[in-house]
Amino acid sequence: MAVICLPDGAPISKVEATKSYGAEICLVKGVYDDAYNEALRLRDEKNYTFIHPFDDEYVIAGQGTIGLELMDQIPDLDAVVVPVGGGGLISGVAFAMKSLNPKIKVYGVQASGAPSMVNSLKDGKIECLDSVSTIADGIKVKEPGEHTFEYCRQFVDDVVTVTDDEVSSAILALIEQHKLIAEGAGAVSVAAVMFDKVPVEGKKVACLVSGGNIDVTILSRVIKRGLLKSGRTDTMAIQLEDKPGQLQAVSEILATHGGNVVSIHHERASEDSDITDCILRIVTETRNFEHIKEIRDALAAAGFKIVNK
Repeated sequence: MAVICLPDGAPISKVEATKSYGAEICLVKGVYDDAYNEALRLRDEKNYTFIHPFDDEYVIAGQGTIGLELMDQIPDLDAVVVPVGGGGLISGVAFAMKSLNPKIKVYGVQASGAPSMVNSLKDGKIECLDSVSTIADGIKVKEPGEHTFEYCRQFVDDVVTVTDDEVSSAILALIEQHKLIAEGAGAVSVAAVMFDKVPVEGKKVACLVSGGNIDVTILSRVIKRGLLKSGRTDTMAIQLEDKPGQLQAVSEILATHGGNVVSIHHERASEDSDITDCILRIVTETRNFEHIKEIRDALAAAGFKIVNK
């Protein structure tokens, strides 16, 4: 029997997937580090055999086989970009690949809300964060392991961070362009390349996408953030004279420039506007930021005032 301690905020899909393998699940209030401490308590209380999720040399060696597969499939690979939480995955991959080709670059990526390995490497010693906050729950770790810290210090070229908005954009890109569902922790590697966090332009690069356990409810919010971050949707508040034909004029401009209306809200009363004015709040689907500017410029040219409300 296996008892797996998970943070109570873990996605339902991850909990159910773990159960499906026959494990007994112990949900622990807090984050990964709290689940880890509970696992140690259960080990001592019930004399269980404890297996660390990342700071274990056998686990690291097993994850290192991914590096061997990459070298086998892409012998002329220039760089690999790997998600980092506690550091087990990147430790194994970096050791394996650098052993075969010392010239290959290995970059790690953490969420900006959980930069435990970044801080530790920067200061030259293992450090524990006071708190962590990110949609990438799979790498939401306060403190790296002893083994993984040393492996990263020896074999990893750099570890960078990405924001939750950047991760959301990467998840959206993977869905649209590759028909692939990734969780936040899995998509950080793609986010790092998309937003130029690692120097890989013109290089042959592999991004490890290390997980697809994401709840549908979270996914819908992530997609919405990804659309905003990539200029695929725009929300405007337009100040109008409260008279017939105004909405029609705005609609014609949007239609002419290819904006697709998602929702409209019309407010007649506003405490800081003229008594004869109203506010039109409109959400549109757009192609990119250039398209947003085109639509906004056309509205301004027609005499409509876009306000920040």
